[in-house]
Amino acid sequence: MAETNTGERIPAKILLRDIAAKATRDAWDAKARGEKIGWSASNFPQELTTAMGIPVVFPENQGAAIAAKGGALKMCEHAEAMGYSMDLCSYSRINFSYADLKHCEELNIPQPDFLLCCNNICNCLMKWFENIALELNIPMFLIDIPHLDGFECGGDRIRYIRAQFDDCVRGLEALTGKVFDEERFREVMENSQRSSRAWLKATDYMKCKPSPLSGFDIFNHMAVACAARGSVAGAEAFEQLASEYAEAVRAGTSTFKAEEEYRILFEGIACWANLSYTFKTLKNLGINVTSTIYGPAFSFLYSNVDELMAAYSYVPNSYCFEKEVQLRVESAIENKVDGAIIHINRSCKNWSGKMYELERRLREEAGIPTVTFDGDQSDPRVFSEAQYETRVMALKEVIDENRKRKESGIHA
Repeated sequence: MAETNTGERIPAKILLRDIAAKATRDAWDAKARGEKIGWSASNFPQELTTAMGIPVVFPENQGAAIAAKGGALKMCEHAEAMGYSMDLCSYSRINFSYADLKHCEELNIPQPDFLLCCNNICNCLMKWFENIALELNIPMFLIDIPHLDGFECGGDRIRYIRAQFDDCVRGLEALTGKVFDEERFREVMENSQRSSRAWLKATDYMKCKPSPLSGFDIFNHMAVACAARGSVAGAEAFEQLASEYAEAVRAGTSTFKAEEEYRILFEGIACWANLSYTFKTLKNLGINVTSTIYGPAFSFLYSNVDELMAAYSYVPNSYCFEKEVQLRVESAIENKVDGAIIHINRSCKNWSGKMYELERRLREEAGIPTVTFDGDQSDPRVFSEAQYETRVMALKEVIDENRKRKESGIHA
């Protein structure tokens, strides 16, 4: 347990913030020593680079941080002035801009010597990283993870993914001069399992009523699940976070500093550029997010190498649609939500394209009202405060009406 000089326990949220910052500092230090560092897709198997001691940073994390700090618009506009369409993912536009400018006052990351791409999130990432590789004249390593058309990843898919994983190991060894060590790899997998189990345990406390956490805590804490899941420090910080939430349940306290009058499912990526407004609008109405798929998805459970390969197929956008529906419906019921608010994200075409059917199924199978709002994960121009507030108010009114009907014994 980490403590201050005065013997006080350092809160998990501070530990998680510092671990994420350290991952970026470590990459800068490695770059200064002359080591090769990479840019990685967020759902690339990070166990590989952690085990090899190869520092990587994540453009998606940088894009979210730049947006949260108010710098996304200028970066998007610079990319558009370079000829990139506004219809492209805003993370990619921020990254194109950063690769060109090589500086952003909100958050700098070292320039890459190679790229690690994985298309289990979306195929946009392949063209995005291919373009960066071309512009910077550096190699790109791709692990292709086909969209899963069933509930389970079969042996043929596992062998296909494993062959690419092994090929990537050989390529990184040749490029960086670092050697892949099986014993170290097993240690990293164990750390990753500790982190994943603890992260899921922490997020699972949203089921408590009232919840000991604000659902937006998930958005604030999830970076380490991406950047340092295979580290001992990451595992210990998530275990402490889960312990703190358990203590809050016993004490009857919560990080949600309002009376929890309503519980909702928030579907989709957070609007990082509008995070404060989206949160405060809900909080001011006593609405707490107690269910979300996005944050907990950055946990990967497995017991051996083959299961590790399969685990990277079980992520949002890579899973079959029926499983996607099942995950939301079960979470909505188990976490006792009164309704759902669904982000139709201009950047994430793959995710948002299926949202209208997912919304219908969620409404019917979980028996809850739903609303949608237009937005973007980083680009603030797409988000409308007035529309968001109107949709949230509409959801609250429907929930209130449903409660009145239930109290009076009237069924809709």
